[in-house]
Parts: sequence; C-alpha cells; structure tokens
Amino acid sequence: MLAILTTVGRSTFSVFDVFDLVDPTGKSSKQVKAFNMADGTKTQSDICKTVKIDPGNFSKSLNKWIQEGVMFRLGSGRDAKLLHVFPLPSKRPKDL
Repeated sequence: MLAILTTVGRSTFSVFDVFDLVDPTGKSSKQVKAFNMADGTKTQSDICKTVKIDPGNFSKSLNKWIQEGVMFRLGSGRDAKLLHVFPLPSKRPKDL
C-alpha cells in the first residue's frame, strides 16, 4: 500500500511542489522535519513533541497539507497516524 501511494505521489507532485507547500519560505527546517516524520507510525502529538513545534501552528499546516493531498490522516481522533505522500530531502534541491 505504501509503495503504491509513494509511486502515485511522486508522479502527481514534484518535490518542488511539495516543498512549496511544506516550507514556502525555505527557512523552516522544522516544517520539513515534521512533514518527514509523518511515516504512518506517528500521531500529530508525537511529531509536535519530537520536533518541538507549536501544536496550533502545526495543526494549521497539517490541515493545509491534507487539503492539498500531500498528507493523509489514518484513523481518527487522538490516535490518528499521519502519512506523507513521500519524504522530502532535508534541503530544497536546486530548481532545474
């Protein structure tokens, strides 16, 4: 299942498109780290605690990512796990 999602995600979104959603200013490595932690095994709370990111701000970002289709919520409530379409490199690659 994960392999299919990643394959479809990479054919739908370029790494640049996802970077533009996750870190539009190019100055927030915490946002990229938080996005990459959403591997389907962690909750929103787990990610906020690990990355030391404000839960309110992260919630807004998360809702945007879900709405744009680059993040999925698996399950519901506090136990819901987060899953990204594919992980991002730690730094934005040079535009081609």
